[in-house]
Amino acid sequence: QVQLVESGGGLVQAGGSLRLSCGASGSITSINAMGWYHQAPGKQRELVARIFRGGSTNYVDSVKGRFTISRDNVKNTVYLQMNSLKPEDTAVYYCNLEGQLAGSKYVARYWGQGTQVTVSS
Repeated sequence: QVQLVESGGGLVQAGGSLRLSCGASGSITSINAMGWYHQAPGKQRELVARIFRGGSTNYVDSVKGRFTISRDNVKNTVYLQMNSLKPEDTAVYYCNLEGQLAGSKYVARYWGQGTQVTVSS
């Protein structure tokens, strides 16, 4: 199985910064992509940023220029540097991994437990 452990959430004032981390462990044989999603109260979970095996990235328009996703391939860890935070960034942030496990021929998606980010105005 896969474990995704997130850290780095918290309370910050508007304009501040936070850095989220997510470490993956388990019998992972390949990772297609890792990313971050967020879910605000009463809303659906949506993609924030994703980084692919080759290093390419994509971001939701609302965070472009403010957030940066990066990855340490040796540690199977993904980071989300969040700058110029706004109150509308307040949400639970979930780490996601899309990959394949030992003994499986299928690619599956796995989720972390989520970390709360709250931005005060």
